[in-house]
Amino acid sequence: MTIGLLHPGEMGAAVGSALRAQGLPVLWASERRSAETAARAGAAGLEDAGTIEEVCRRSDVLISLCPPHAAAEVARSAAGFSGIYVDANAVSPETARSIGAGLGRVVDGGVIGPPPREPGTTRLYLSGGEAGTVAALFAGTPLDARVVAAEIGAASAVKMAYAAWGKGGAALLLAARAVAVANGVESVLAEEWSISLPELDERLGAAARSAVGKGWRWVGEMEEIARTFDAAGLPTGFHLAAADLYRRAPREPPGSDSLAHVLAALLADVPS
Repeated sequence: MTIGLLHPGEMGAAVGSALRAQGLPVLWASERRSAETAARAGAAGLEDAGTIEEVCRRSDVLISLCPPHAAAEVARSAAGFSGIYVDANAVSPETARSIGAGLGRVVDGGVIGPPPREPGTTRLYLSGGEAGTVAALFAGTPLDARVVAAEIGAASAVKMAYAAWGKGGAALLLAARAVAVANGVESVLAEEWSISLPELDERLGAAARSAVGKGWRWVGEMEEIARTFDAAGLPTGFHLAAADLYRRAPREPPGSDSLAHVLAALLADVPS
């Protein structure tokens, strides 16, 4: 099979590299993409087909890995594709089904873990009638592909439930620390956490680093989680608030103290 990747960011390039290691040809489209994306694709051994249209024409399977707010637009760019379209983005089951309705052969996917560079770190959950075919492509690669169900949306539900705690919890942790800063009691809270919840120190640092590097990508993901909660009759406020927090997060810290920088950014938009 020939695989097309739309569009190889850090995760997509690692997935493409895993497939290349299996001897599979993997295509991408450089049209309107950045030099940084081109460098990642080249390092992963991907072949530049130039345009999305050419990638679609030559591919048997298309894998979409992009920020969740762009998932529907990327799917529309592949309109008319007759192969298997794998939407592996962090979207709600409802969004996954909507994307599937606009294409013929669709597999729903959700990635949990870092870019797959070594076995045991990353899972790709899949659902849909042809999920087994897609899972077989990754046999023997660092990416552990697992079929969840035959229904489109099931894999996305796994991803949404998982990220609801992982990334949503990180936002809540940052918000709790920020409210302590706003009230002038950060050092007291930090000392109490060190006594009663010592594990939070490491988690807080990780949350700050992730918010700086990836928070902008997580805004749409939190909104998709809120849609998932709403469809289940659950409150959406948790993750709409998390989306707001990640929207405020800085893209790059000015120095090494990313936690202080993130907390200052979160509080910068708070009315006085």
